[in-house]
Amino acid sequence: MIGMMIAIILLNFIAFKTNKRLTKNQIVHLWVFTMAFQTFFDVFVSLKYHGYWYFSNGVDWSSIPVYILLIPPVNIMFLNWYPFRQTLYRRVLYFTVWIILITLYELVTLLPEPWGYYHHGWWKLGHSILINPLLLYIVLVYYKWIRKIEIGSIR
Repeated sequence: MIGMMIAIILLNFIAFKTNKRLTKNQIVHLWVFTMAFQTFFDVFVSLKYHGYWYFSNGVDWSSIPVYILLIPPVNIMFLNWYPFRQTLYRRVLYFTVWIILITLYELVTLLPEPWGYYHHGWWKLGHSILINPLLLYIVLVYYKWIRKIEIGSIR
């Protein structure tokens, strides 16, 4: 629990202190989308198939901060610093660095409590390495869609 609380405070502080690109409207959209998408994904992988879980296997009140406060600021940082106008090489490199950082963070969360709070069932680190680029890409596409809607509503 201590590790999760430190991560929540640190990640939210960094996300909001360094944000230069995202509007309040975009942050709200990303925050709600992240919570909904993570919950949808976890209903299957975590609850139905027991691939992984937070704190204890099954529905758990102590997991709620993970859904509400932990992952959304990560997506805010990812999009805030994303090199939109850079070469394909730079964008692929950016994705690669994020996958490495997310994987290292996942390793930390697997530590015993009080530092760790994440547990693998059949899910392994390799699954995360394969799926995280797709999840980040979905967040990127969602952000671009929201921007397109905003631009359309201004006209």
